[in-house]
Amino acid sequence: MVGSSHEALHRIFQKDPALLTRALQRVLDVPFPEPREIAALNVDLTEIEPVERRVDTLLRAETDQGTYLLVVESQGKVDERKRGSWPYYLSYLYEKYRCEPVLIVITQSSATAKWASRPIRFGFSGWDSLTVRPLVLGPDNVPVIADERQAERDVPLAVLSAMTHGRGPGAAAILESLASALRTIDPDSAAVFVQFVDSCLADPQAKQMWRDLMTAIQYFWRHPLAEQVREEGREQGLEEGRAEAKAEMVMHILEWRGVPVPEAVRERVNACTDLDRLETWAQRAVHAADATELFTEE
Repeated sequence: MVGSSHEALHRIFQKDPALLTRALQRVLDVPFPEPREIAALNVDLTEIEPVERRVDTLLRAETDQGTYLLVVESQGKVDERKRGSWPYYLSYLYEKYRCEPVLIVITQSSATAKWASRPIRFGFSGWDSLTVRPLVLGPDNVPVIADERQAERDVPLAVLSAMTHGRGPGAAAILESLASALRTIDPDSAAVFVQFVDSCLADPQAKQMWRDLMTAIQYFWRHPLAEQVREEGREQGLEEGRAEAKAEMVMHILEWRGVPVPEAVRERVNACTDLDRLETWAQRAVHAADATELFTEE
């Protein structure tokens, strides 16, 4: 089953597709052409045969030098099967779209990054019939952003830094700088970035530190982050405000991810006043491919 850290590591590029090309240019020093437009594509690569194959995130970048498919794979550990599936993904996508595919692997593990960066070669000694060279983003090359002003200049990159380096003695400075920078962007975008970081923090101390920082900022964070309500009023009004904010968050998450929301789904979510149920729907919205998946098992 796909874990939340796995999802966050690649879906940050769905939230801000331009971050991916900035990472290629600034982090990996790859001269990728400046895109005029970037669009998300269907990640399902399944053919007629009942064998399911999906990439994590797929983006199409239009540049002055041509159209490229950016294939993003979030990799938690070494998996030798990927050395067979990654070449398949690239070949299939080229055949389907007739655009040059580029494989980018993102990981929080230095050992996994080293493994993933090895070229994949098919053929015999001295003659490669096919060579795949992944570009890898990991803790050894993603910059550590522990300065508030630097974080404010590129908040999505600062988020990626926290997701990759959010452990060890440097975690406090990284998380504090990002928390301050989140105040400079709109609360809705900040809420998504907050959840991405929370999902990727494996160190219990770092995770608690992050949640304490978010509580202090007083945004509407969804479970398991602390909830704060800034409006004053009677307790009933506060409860109604919490429910309305959570329902709005569920809709925002689906819309950010490009998932169509039928009117029946929107009405059901907006009519709900059960905070626990809305929390569950918000968590499902992060992964749902269809809006009706919010109500799975209900």
